[in-house]
Amino acid sequence: MTIATFVLLFLAAVAGGAINSVAGGGSFVAFPALLFAGVAPVPANATNTIALWPGSVASAVAYRRELQELRRELAPLAVAALAGGLAGSILLLRTRESTFVLLIPWLLLFATLLFSFGGAVARRLTRGARAPLALAVVAQLGISVYGGYFGGGMGIMMLAVLTLLGMTHIHRMNALKNVLGTLINGVAVVAFVIAGAVRWAPGVVMIAGGITGGYAGAAIARRVDPRHVRRLVLCIAWGMTAYFFWRTYFHA
Repeated sequence: MTIATFVLLFLAAVAGGAINSVAGGGSFVAFPALLFAGVAPVPANATNTIALWPGSVASAVAYRRELQELRRELAPLAVAALAGGLAGSILLLRTRESTFVLLIPWLLLFATLLFSFGGAVARRLTRGARAPLALAVVAQLGISVYGGYFGGGMGIMMLAVLTLLGMTHIHRMNALKNVLGTLINGVAVVAFVIAGAVRWAPGVVMIAGGITGGYAGAAIARRVDPRHVRRLVLCIAWGMTAYFFWRTYFHA
């Protein structure tokens, strides 16, 4: 690994960890950085998952007080998160490299659209609605499969499900979302490690960067309006989506 690659991966992970702690969307920075560094797409996705996972664990721990009030919802949604995350990770590992290369632009487009418009759509669809817990569990299972496979924008999808349950307290919603995200990515990490899909040299660099960015993000969150960070993430997300469509389908 060259010094330039080391710096690229570390800074991308710092940015990804910080963005996740403030507004979400860190994978739009970290995953492309691994591809630019020459890591093959499927291992890049696996390595990206393990690189940003410690930050999500820290976020979940920070919300432990709020979780005490969500015991009824936590257990069934956690089971769905674990089952779906495992299924999605196995699906990724069984996807051929050439197929995943063609899917990358579309996965990025879906995640970018979700990040751009998911919150507004969810608010419109769920206004005044309250779904039974069983329906929310089924929805969470589907989100978790997507999360184990790719995961970009899944946090917005989970918040929409929690809104369907009638939740309105944003800190409790974020607490449950972070725990479920930790479980989804955690079981995926185990599957990726067992399958040997993680590239540890760049992975260790990005884990260090992700932890650094996660801690820095906590300080940034107190000084920076999350809306500004979100706008930056949107610019990066749309730029990366356009680039990968060009590289995959139009670049000779």
